[in-house]
Amino acid sequence: MSILDRVGRDLLFRLDPETAHGLSIRALKCGVVPHLPAPRDPRLAVRKCGLDFPNPLGMAAGYDKNGEVPDALLSLGFGFAEVGSITPRPQPGNPKPRIFRLPSDRAVINRLGFNNEGHDRCAARLSARRGRGGIVGVNIGANKDSADRIGDYEEGVRRFAALGSYLTVNISSPNTPGLRNMQARSELAELLSRVTAARAGLASAEERARPILLKIAPDLVEAELEDIAAEVANHPIEGVIVSNTTISRDGLAEAALGRETGGLSGAPLFARSTAVLARMRRLLGPEMVLVGVGGVASADDALEKIRAGADLVQLYTGMIYGGPGLPARILRDMVGALDREGVPSVSALRDRHVERWASLPI
Repeated sequence: MSILDRVGRDLLFRLDPETAHGLSIRALKCGVVPHLPAPRDPRLAVRKCGLDFPNPLGMAAGYDKNGEVPDALLSLGFGFAEVGSITPRPQPGNPKPRIFRLPSDRAVINRLGFNNEGHDRCAARLSARRGRGGIVGVNIGANKDSADRIGDYEEGVRRFAALGSYLTVNISSPNTPGLRNMQARSELAELLSRVTAARAGLASAEERARPILLKIAPDLVEAELEDIAAEVANHPIEGVIVSNTTISRDGLAEAALGRETGGLSGAPLFARSTAVLARMRRLLGPEMVLVGVGGVASADDALEKIRAGADLVQLYTGMIYGGPGLPARILRDMVGALDREGVPSVSALRDRHVERWASLPI
């Protein structure tokens, strides 16, 4: 970590986490965030879902909830940025405090609850950036009090298919009561049928081709993963993001804060999310696009996700502890790893450790 990153992190850590988050968004808007130039090496390029990713490292949803700074995130070196989760109507989320840092574990617990400004505000921002290039995904969710949550996802598809490079259907947050129940097979079948039908009914061929990804939880047993894989295979979606935050608290050093409710992210999530990722690769086969998320804070972490079956990788909590220079450092170190291993591209590493990770208990 650079001195600037360390100083910036120490200053932000003097503030409560949600205030610090808001300040970091404002700093990115103003262009005052220092960062290292990211390497642009053709060996890092990945083509998936009809999209050309300059590198496989993305910013996960949850940071830029309202689509305020996707281009600033891309300028840090990310190959893509995902905004949201966005619900049709604005909602404040859960009562504060609702974000907790666990420094000894390099982790965070959040129970934000899909706090966001709603479709209209985010769509206006994404409309204003049209023509700028760069891959920006839109993570769509359902309002907590919705009478038809699947209808909320259909609305998200119709609203953002023309504005996002891809769409993520997020049914895996632990902070909206009942949301994870949509991962059950019967509900998932209806959800995927309706969102893909909504996409098929869009006006333009470009919108009808917009990739749809499903974001799942890490807290699933083998039979549940098999059901999800079966429904994914039965519907024309392009990929799966593995995974969201966990409700597990196994092995935390920060015992007191570990009792806070919400989803845990960061280093403690790495092993479980990677084991689930490898299982999904084994269940879904080589063609389905998989995005690995959970505990990524270094090039070694990112490359291990790829070896476990990921085509692309996302992070968020890692940057809270690693600073805005982290994406460039990860990409630089990934290039160094490719040099040492003598492989032609980062994609050539995919699946090398699938069986190893898939054999671990979850």
